[in-house]
This record gives sequence, structure tokens and C-alpha cells, in this order.
Amino acid sequence: MAPISFARGAPAPECLDIALTADCAREAIERGGAAVLSYGPGGGYAPLREWLAERHGVEPRRVIVTSGSLQGFVFLAQRIVGGGGRRVLVEAPTYDRPLKILAALGAEVVALPMDEEGLDPDALERELAAGPPPAFLYTIPTFQNPSGRTLSTERRRRIVELAERHDLLVLEDDPYGLVRYEGEAPPLLFEVEGGERVAYSSSFSKTVAPGVRVGYFVLPEGLAAAIEEIAVSTYISPPALTQATVHELIRRGAFEPNLERVRGLLRTRRDAMLAALERDFPPGTSWSRPQGGYFLWVTFPEGVDAGALLARALDAGVAFVQGTDFFPSGSGDGVGEARFAFSFESPERIAEGVARLAELL
Repeated sequence: MAPISFARGAPAPECLDIALTADCAREAIERGGAAVLSYGPGGGYAPLREWLAERHGVEPRRVIVTSGSLQGFVFLAQRIVGGGGRRVLVEAPTYDRPLKILAALGAEVVALPMDEEGLDPDALERELAAGPPPAFLYTIPTFQNPSGRTLSTERRRRIVELAERHDLLVLEDDPYGLVRYEGEAPPLLFEVEGGERVAYSSSFSKTVAPGVRVGYFVLPEGLAAAIEEIAVSTYISPPALTQATVHELIRRGAFEPNLERVRGLLRTRRDAMLAALERDFPPGTSWSRPQGGYFLWVTFPEGVDAGALLARALDAGVAFVQGTDFFPSGSGDGVGEARFAFSFESPERIAEGVARLAELL
């Protein structure tokens, strides 16, 4: 039997509606004809771009549809950080892929502390006063990867105030926001600020399928034109077929029902992991309790090294991601912490995996 993976930030196979997606792809080709099989505009498939623009209350030219939102992050970082040396502010912990991208670009990555309410705005204010203006702040305010935490509404307003006062560009990465199981959604940073200093990114990887590779950015107008130029020079044309497939799913009214189905499947998995942790993990262990998303953040009892535990866990057939991967290299943070993804495995395998880890602890 395959190892139990709490490392995979991917949807369970049951979340992928193969028949629906296949039918939408067929219909997209038949409706769109040669246009969806030919080169298209660098900013993305026009009908999807227009729908996203209407959803976010902007002009379509401010929307750039990319091959997954991470590709858009690469374009944005290349444009703003350039040859390196500029400061980029991130949360601590944060998604590991942007850390690798920023390091490759030579950026100075400054990690700001967070707690159960998300990014600490006082720490942000101190950092903004401490040195030269940063290139941008990268934040995942809702069901954060890796912690599962959500930035409170009060802190959202405070961060927007700081961005306005210091003329700071904020990149709000929101791939998990629609995957909510309970509670009321706070306003987007983009909505609070109005979209002049907050760039917004999201993806259909968590709401439709990761294999379609459809992400998007809503950008200030001048920046949108620059990012589209980078996109055109990188791949000439985006994959219109997959973008048209996503648009067809939306056009026929299947997006919201599919999303509700996905929420139900993942809510069951989140509940299974929380119940197993409460039942089996030893005193001195703590974890976040996300209202949505894919992940929770585990802090092990004092003296437990997550890397050493992971080596033993792999021998026992269980995988997770050690906390050090989500901090800048060499920081020494995250040694006794880990990210557990509950999105991929079945509830039964989640319970078994937690039980095996509890025995090791």
C-alpha cells in the first residue's frame, strides 16, 4: 500500500469531476472552434478574462490569466525584483515555492512573524520603518499555506493602512479562500484597499482541478501591461483550451455546485484530522484549527526535531513536510514544527497516519 501522505497539498482524487471536465473540454472546442486551438492573447482567453474582471469589479485588461498562479508570481517577481538586492517581505512561515523563487532572483527575503490571527501588523510597521522601501509584501491571508491561519478583518484593515501610508505593493495570494467549510469570509485585502496597491492572485487548481493549470492575477493597470508583456515573451500564447474549459464549466452554471461538492469532501477530511490529533497526539503538541483550505500547522512537544521525526515517519509509511522548509534558508526557524495536509488522503487513512505518528512521538 502507498505511504500515507500528509505532504501533498493536492485535492483528493474524488474532488476531480472527470466526466464534467471532459464534457466541458469537448464543448469548449465545439463552441470555440479554431480559436481555442490557436495562438491567443498573452493575457488569457478573453471570455474567462472578462468573467474574472466582472467578478472583481475591474477592466479585463487588468486581469492576466496564467498557467497556475505560481507562474504569475514568477513574472511579478522578475518584473519588480529584477536583478536582485531588493527586500521582499513575507510571512513566517510561508509557502516554500516563492521562497525558492525569490532566493534565485537574489532578493533579500525578510520574514515577518504571525500568530493565530495571521501576520503581525506591528512587525510589518517596524520593518517598513527600518530600511529602504521593500519591493512588495507577499501574503496568503486566508487559510494560509502552510499554517491554515486566516488574517483577521481588523488586521486586514491595518495592513491596508500601512500599505497606503508607505506606498507598499501587497500581493494577496488567495488560492484557498473559496474552499471554506464554516464561518464568515472576511473581506479580501484587494476589496478593502481598492486594487491600487493590492495585487490579487488566485487559481482554479483547488476549485476545479490542478491539472488544468489556470491561475490568474488582478493587477494595477500599468503593472498588468508589463506582466502581460513578460507572458508573451515567455510562451507567446497561454493554453486557451484549458482556460476555455474552465470558462465552459462556469458558463453552464457548474462552478458553484462543483465547489460545494469539493467543500463537503474536504470538510470531512479536515474533521477527521482534527479528531485524530485530539484523540492520539500527546500532551504538549498543538495545532491550528483552520475553517477551510488544505493545511494545518503542528507544533511538536519541546525537544522534538521535526526533521528527525520525518525520517522515522517515512520508515513507518507516513509523510509530512518539516517546518524549516517554510522559512528562509538558514533562519533556524520551524525545527519543531510541521505542515500536515489533510486534502489528499481519505478520512480512514488520515486516522491511521496520525495514529502511526502518535506512536513515534
